[in-house]
Amino acid sequence: MHPAASVIIFTTFSGVGLGMLAWLGIDPSPSTGLAAFGYYAVAFAFTVGGLISSTFHLGHPERAMKAFKQWRTSWLSREGVCAVIALIVMGLYAAALIFLGEHYALLGWIGAILCLITVYTTSMIYGQLATIPRWNTPLTSLLYLTFAIAGGALFAGRISIALYLLIAAAFVQVIWWKKGDTAFADRGSDLGTATGLGDRGTVRSMAHPHSSPNYLMREFIHIVGRKHAQKLRVISLILMAGIPVVLLAFLPAGHLLAILCILSHLAGVATSRWLFFAEAEHTVGIYYGAR
Repeated sequence: MHPAASVIIFTTFSGVGLGMLAWLGIDPSPSTGLAAFGYYAVAFAFTVGGLISSTFHLGHPERAMKAFKQWRTSWLSREGVCAVIALIVMGLYAAALIFLGEHYALLGWIGAILCLITVYTTSMIYGQLATIPRWNTPLTSLLYLTFAIAGGALFAGRISIALYLLIAAAFVQVIWWKKGDTAFADRGSDLGTATGLGDRGTVRSMAHPHSSPNYLMREFIHIVGRKHAQKLRVISLILMAGIPVVLLAFLPAGHLLAILCILSHLAGVATSRWLFFAEAEHTVGIYYGAR
């Protein structure tokens, strides 16, 4: 798949933002007033900024509102609906803390659950696609949720638990890569199954379907060299989990350290997301001899 910058920003920022909101929502002794405003400003900025960036990948961003009407059949629409509800609930919870100094714990828990449900709906936009075997697995949802929870813990200042969650997220990422590398071959798709003519014998292409690149080739066929991908995987793990874990475990806490950990984590997650799309093998590539 073509790794568009808009969806990389969307999945990276919104995941971290929603994860941070979830942790803030279940905090038994949350900050109030100006201190709470700082936390929620960051969380909402990442979440809303990520969601807005996703609209730039639409052919007609001005029609984004129409997506909300398809919630019965579309995971994209369900994501939009869940995101709006989650942000409203967390907005009310945050307003009570900031302006009233009141802690409505039940409202926070409801908002936290809605935030994680939103992350799940995002993962299912990709996990439901049988045409992309690498994505079409429950591990995709687990990957998105662990990244959101781990990153959210880091951003919310839950350092002690963030250390373990970052390691867990890295472990899930490695398993997802390992399973994904054989997913396309395990599915058994070839030109025969793709055309439905396999029962008549070996199917081969006489000529390329098009003489020049078209939309399908630009969007659904992106070839990444194996050595290049392996290097990026290592870089992703080091930035996403390795550096933050080492810094937090062995250096004294401080604002500069927190900023370094956050920037490193974001860079690692963004690299992982680039690979998520760039390595995805769509079955349409069979028609063009790219699989």
